[in-house]
Amino acid sequence: MLRPCNHVEPKHNVMAATTEHKTMNLTLHVWRQKNRAAEGRFVTYEARDISPDMSFLEMLDVLNESLILKGEEPIAFDHDCREGICGQCGVVVNGNPHGPRKATTTCQLHMRSFQDGDALTLEPWRANAFPVIKDLIVDRGAFDRIIAVGGFVSAPTGTAVDGNAILIPKPAAERSMDAAACIGCGACVAACPNGSAMLFVAAKIAHLGYLPQGQPERDRRALSMVARMEEEGFGACTNHGECEAACPKEIPIEFIARMNRDFFKAALFSPSERAGSSGDA
Repeated sequence: MLRPCNHVEPKHNVMAATTEHKTMNLTLHVWRQKNRAAEGRFVTYEARDISPDMSFLEMLDVLNESLILKGEEPIAFDHDCREGICGQCGVVVNGNPHGPRKATTTCQLHMRSFQDGDALTLEPWRANAFPVIKDLIVDRGAFDRIIAVGGFVSAPTGTAVDGNAILIPKPAAERSMDAAACIGCGACVAACPNGSAMLFVAAKIAHLGYLPQGQPERDRRALSMVARMEEEGFGACTNHGECEAACPKEIPIEFIARMNRDFFKAALFSPSERAGSSGDA
């Protein structure tokens, strides 16, 4: 005997339908500061109906749109490419530079890393050498000034040299590329208890120092960039290792040891460079 069959939707379709429109509500404690001379404070906001598929910066965009509609001042935060390449973005989320996920920039962080009802504390990079411009934006010009004194190589003018004219051992090329992955976001400084920029400077010194093209300025580079780092007010390295843990590009701290070797060797054996000479004397 045939019995009538009631049609039942497969369970996975029901789950897909329920999760497709799932949103979350968050409480955000955001650092607000009008400018570097003003007093800052935390202001609490409610972020409603946030999609787990949004990036963290998209969530801030949505929050800012709601603030603008209310006639309130939007939250200022830094960004550019939103692809984890430029190093412009940077927010301390619940004490973690760039948020809770390893090897991830703020712009690559997605809201599915959090739970509905979570409370998030958002702060700018905290370092004397990174003064706050406004809200979550800091002035990272100190990094540019460090690069300016040594982050270059001598290049002869005229016809470009063929790419294979200077042979570079593969291990050296790979280590140079590892160091060159640094995007200069400043997370290492924000994570360091001392506000040290050693990992950033070490990466910039190493990625040129591994290559034959970087040898003419090698001693001058180490001395000049370390000296400028100290002038900018960054703290000293005491091997906490927080910089490596926070780095979105996972730059290893072994580059710091290499930079120290270059610096002490140059200080001992290159007196003209130590005195700031261009080498002409």
